[in-house]
Amino acid sequence: MVRNVIGSVLALAGAAAAVWSPFRAWYDGRPGGDYRIQDLFGGITDARTEITTSILLPFAFAALVTLIGVVLRSRVLVALAGLVVLGFTILWMVRQGQAAGSLTVGGEGPVLGDGVAAALGGGLLLLLGALVMAGRSPRVEGFEEERDWDESGYPPAADEPYGWAPGPGDTQPLPTYPPQPTQPYPSQPTQPYPSQPYPSQPTQSGYPVDPAGPSTPRRPRPDPYGAGPGQDPFRGDDDPRR
Repeated sequence: MVRNVIGSVLALAGAAAAVWSPFRAWYDGRPGGDYRIQDLFGGITDARTEITTSILLPFAFAALVTLIGVVLRSRVLVALAGLVVLGFTILWMVRQGQAAGSLTVGGEGPVLGDGVAAALGGGLLLLLGALVMAGRSPRVEGFEEERDWDESGYPPAADEPYGWAPGPGDTQPLPTYPPQPTQPYPSQPTQPYPSQPYPSQPTQSGYPVDPAGPSTPRRPRPDPYGAGPGQDPFRGDDDPRR
């Protein structure tokens, strides 16, 4: 901000000096407003012209460009105005040197006036102001998208995919959204495991053979009470029911 202010002041001062310079003496007491614009391209003559068709015209154009550049904070426009002022001033010096044979700053005879110094100083101030100015700050995008706001000051519900929460002074109700249809996952048919019953072939011990186990038939467990085959181990030898 400070750089823009200082640069703008320098640029405006340079533009004012450039516009004021044609009213001062440029060479041998002749003001710059007496030189025609076409003399800068075809050669300096003694013909005089109006102020509106003189060398003041490009300087006034440079001052207008400077004002636009200061308002827009454009360094390019201010630098362009400085180049215009310096370009036309140097071109006049070249043509005047060709017409007079030489240019003298001070001394006896025809010399350069203070109008040339004001024009050169104005162009340099314009370039200096363009260098000092910081220009316009770049706009940062991507943090927040631009949204279209309605007359009530609230964003439309279509632009708010996740809804919004009203503040303490808000009276507009929350936007409602239609429920999204959900499709259940298709149920997968389950296949029961095939049952594999044990084979019912009788063996010598009376027990079926386990297909997952060994092929040797199971032996009967011995009686812990010493009863023989066909006897009840819970009855004594003198039991009449045997």
